[in-house]
Amino acid sequence: MRGIEYRGVTSVDGPIVVVQRTENVFYNETVCVRDRQGEKRLGRVIDLSEKACVVQIFGNTTGIDLAESSVEFLEKPLELRVGEGLLGRVFNGLGEPIDGYPEIISSKRVNVNGNPINPYSRSYPRDFIQTGISAIDGMNSLVRGQKLPIFSGNGLPHNKLAAQIIRQAKLRNSDEQFVMVFAGMGIKYDVARFFVNTFEESGVLSKVVMFQSLADAPSIERIMTPRCALTAAEYLAFEKGMHVLVVMTDMTNYCEALREISTTRGEVPGRKGYPGYLYSDLAELYERAGKIKGSEGSITQIPILTMPNDDISHPIPDLTGYITEGKIVLDREMDSKGIYPPVSGLPSLSRLMKDGIGDGMTREDHANVSSQLFAAYSKVKSIRNLASIIGEEELSELDQQYLKFGERFENEFLSQGEYEDRTIEQTLSIGWSVLRELPESELFRIKSEYIEKYLHE
Repeated sequence: MRGIEYRGVTSVDGPIVVVQRTENVFYNETVCVRDRQGEKRLGRVIDLSEKACVVQIFGNTTGIDLAESSVEFLEKPLELRVGEGLLGRVFNGLGEPIDGYPEIISSKRVNVNGNPINPYSRSYPRDFIQTGISAIDGMNSLVRGQKLPIFSGNGLPHNKLAAQIIRQAKLRNSDEQFVMVFAGMGIKYDVARFFVNTFEESGVLSKVVMFQSLADAPSIERIMTPRCALTAAEYLAFEKGMHVLVVMTDMTNYCEALREISTTRGEVPGRKGYPGYLYSDLAELYERAGKIKGSEGSITQIPILTMPNDDISHPIPDLTGYITEGKIVLDREMDSKGIYPPVSGLPSLSRLMKDGIGDGMTREDHANVSSQLFAAYSKVKSIRNLASIIGEEELSELDQQYLKFGERFENEFLSQGEYEDRTIEQTLSIGWSVLRELPESELFRIKSEYIEKYLHE
């Protein structure tokens, strides 16, 4: 502890403590609050005025007495200890070890608030990441340095999909390995154990750094969890030259915590009660991903959010879609059919896919096959709507062929096992296989030389 200690606080409201304004206090400064028994609680400065200072406590405020409590300003922001020993460890949302082992041995501490990457210093993402999942690799390819969120719903298998991506992600034509940073915000205990057990069983835990803020943790801890995780990712990527894949779940819980704290502070609410700065707050996190010129390392982000009532126009997915470079949307109807992963073919997209695929990166026919699958599946959706009105027996022969294509596309291309790791060649081969259900005259988005080369294999 260091700094000047002040006796007494002005008011306590939930996790918010208001103290008389002191000299040389700065925004996001770490604060130590002691109650009458001397028990310590850490917090941070979240607001300042001429006469008062607002402190947000990392935990509960039970026992804090207005007259007998004391406040000490530590003259530094919240910091995370970083070093080689991060990999294979499990921390809480504030970066404190919860795996039974002591703190990592390192003298280096870094401000968790960080900064978004300067656009001028960014290097454009182009390296294809093979996840082994056809619905992503074939039609919504992930590129190193990209931000590609998963839009899901309650009860859908987004956690299984995230764990599979972490197990299988790799760079093609390179021996460079990914390390993973996992941030769980407001997740249940069984979800936390699922990820730990999955990583242990698959042998990747030694390459994973986990930050867990469980559902019973204070809201403020959920706010700090992604910041601690991204600080660890930045250290591994830009100081140690590693390729880091960051998975953050569930961003909806993060935004709910932000709304709860905003309401406690008495701020004017925006859409659906969320604070007006929700967009800039999310951007502050998402823009910490990417590649920096002159650095060997990179940070690729896969945020996961559950859409309230499966509403993709809800403020959280809506704003996330503006900031990130695409989205993977999970579909409840496909999940009810037993299709895993239930990736919805049409709403999903990857805006950087075009720059990471093709000859020399995946295969020359990748872009053509992907475009044709999108176009054909779009027509399948229209024909199914028509069939629900007039009946399948009234459809033309070509429409019947499209329906057969749709069935095979969902059951063979999109659907695969939880531990099935497909190469991009296998994914494209399956794509060509299901396209054979259609006459060649319908393959208008594929170059004729690719049809000759691949269709009749």
